[in-house]
Amino acid sequence: MDSPKHNAPQPKVLHLTFNMGIGGTEQVIRQLVLGSRGQEVEHEIVCIDGQVGAIGEQMREDGIPVHRISRAPGFDWKLIRGLRNLIRAQDVSIVHCHQYTPFLYGRLAALGTGAKVVFTEHGRFYPDRYRYKAALINPLLALLTPAIVAISGATRDALAKYEFMPKSKIQVIYNGIQPLKANPARISELRSELGIPEDSFVYGTVSRLDPVKNQTMMLQSFARCLKDYPESYLLMVGDGPERQALEALAASLGLSEKVCFTGFINEPAQHLALMDAFLLSSHTEGTSMTLLEAMSLGIPAVVTAVGGNVEVVEHEVSGLITPDADTVVFAQEMARLKQQTVLREQISAAARARFQSQFSAEAMVKNYLRIYHQLFA
Repeated sequence: MDSPKHNAPQPKVLHLTFNMGIGGTEQVIRQLVLGSRGQEVEHEIVCIDGQVGAIGEQMREDGIPVHRISRAPGFDWKLIRGLRNLIRAQDVSIVHCHQYTPFLYGRLAALGTGAKVVFTEHGRFYPDRYRYKAALINPLLALLTPAIVAISGATRDALAKYEFMPKSKIQVIYNGIQPLKANPARISELRSELGIPEDSFVYGTVSRLDPVKNQTMMLQSFARCLKDYPESYLLMVGDGPERQALEALAASLGLSEKVCFTGFINEPAQHLALMDAFLLSSHTEGTSMTLLEAMSLGIPAVVTAVGGNVEVVEHEVSGLITPDADTVVFAQEMARLKQQTVLREQISAAARARFQSQFSAEAMVKNYLRIYHQLFA
């Protein structure tokens, strides 16, 4: 791809999303925007849920314009007009819509403005379902949209199956992030603060505490492991609607002294680096950002065979994969990582190498820049 000539007109990309709070989609947008600075592209963001969010405030401080429009209940025609006015006022050349609802509004708002539309599907709800109204409108929306992106092959398949979009038109661009760096001194301090002895084996996760993440199975599997490896701990970083129920389950399983619930941590990199094994027990995933972060640190992972997990991790090479919702097998694979030091070290090296080759922020940014410049040309 030839780079645009210096001083040539540059595409202005308006990222359309629900909000810029703490979450995987928001992190992807942040990596994409900040990672493509100096690449002949201007970026702005608009949040349609009326809230800018913590990441959005950070990006404002970084000099990125972040707008907000409050979406009304039901189908909001005023939102379409507001977005269309913003597209015209800011001379937007590309509207990059993240998730389906922003795509629907963004696609309609862009009509007649000359702006091209990119749609990225970041993940699916669980359980997924057909929306038969989509069979009427989505083939037309797809026809009018020059670039449709899914963050995994599984997400692409779901778009084709449940949203009736032509599979041949959907390209896959995996999420990418900047690698994390461990700070041994801070990790030692964290162990002390959390009451985890230095020689303990630490399983852990960084995730929203939500039914779709199935941390109930994670706790049950950890209880099984603890019988053979009583020196182990489970570190659960995050918050969400399931926290109270999970804490109660941990108590009923006799795990209260072995499970650390930290609540929400704004910068959890060193909590993640403290872990000897990363756990992802979800019922569904697109491309898990925290899984990628764990791999960047060389932390071996046990993940369920759902969504993008099986594309990110190669079983017994760069991680261990188990069936969804199988407590026994999940516990067995957790135990394998504790038992088999050589396997753990091999997976650690392979995970780090796979991250660097497939899931870096640079690779993701390069793929989206290719789309932007092609559409602008």
